Amino acid sequence: MSALQTILEFNEKFVEEKQYEQYATTKFPDKKIVVLSCMDTRLVELLPKAMNLRNGDVKVVKSAGAIVNHPFGGIMRSLLVAVYELQADEVYIIGHYDCGMSAVDPNVMIGHMLERGVKQETIDVINYARFDLKEWLRGFGDVKTSVLKSVDLVRTHPLMPKGVPVHGLIIDPATGKLDLVTDGSVEQK
Repeated sequence: MSALQTILEFNEKFVEEKQYEQYATTKFPDKKIVVLSCMDTRLVELLPKAMNLRNGDVKVVKSAGAIVNHPFGGIMRSLLVAVYELQADEVYIIGHYDCGMSAVDPNVMIGHMLERGVKQETIDVINYARFDLKEWLRGFGDVKTSVLKSVDLVRTHPLMPKGVPVHGLIIDPATGKLDLVTDGSVEQK
């Protein structure tokens, strides 16, 4: 049986038994915060537990490495929607130790793309269009520096309201310990 079929069968039972009722909440975050974290599988349940968060408390945005890599990309748009339309008053950017993005080599990744059927001509067209594919795919060397870079981009974004604290943290994916990198409540003063 495929993963999709397994999920659909489980979901049918989940709905029939009304297991969803325990998760009922509104679209507005009770704790009025939005969290940007990495998509790492180790954080799916660990991060909310380590922060004492439950369903309905926060808006969660995920990206590889918890990176905001473009000031007008989808991640930044999601953070702005959370603040302006969904009543979030604080932003938390949470990277983690042992992040896969710290080891991403764009050349290796492009090689994997070619192995899986992307044509070299496609890569050439993207590069010809003066889009820096390798830079876009590049990981980071230091998680603290990466978190600070994303925090700075969000804090200084021309559409982010002044006075919204933007915090930077790093979580240990083995223990759940949070290390504070920058406190947006202090930094904005």
